[in-house]
Amino acid sequence: MKEIEKKNILNDFTTALPILRASLGISQAEVADKIGISRQTYCALEQKKRDLSWNTFLSLFILFYANDASRKVMLLRKELIYEVKNILNCTPDSEIDIKQNNLISR
Repeated sequence: MKEIEKKNILNDFTTALPILRASLGISQAEVADKIGISRQTYCALEQKKRDLSWNTFLSLFILFYANDASRKVMLLRKELIYEVKNILNCTPDSEIDIKQNNLISR
């Protein structure tokens, strides 16, 4: 994956952070605590004052994908799910089934 494509994914996801968090009805501090960063750092991410690192992105992606309400919001942007799947090089043994909203291990 080209670095520019990765950057675009991070930018798109950063834009969606307030919506994803609101879908769970939790505070910035709660999100930050769940993924192991400070509230100030998370706030700066939502306000686009700080760039989202790949590791923080993956933590947030897992947090939001693991919850039904925020997963539904994420699935409105199916291209994001596909792009992440491609970056992570999911094999046929571990693929994201967009239609069923599940991570399937075979």
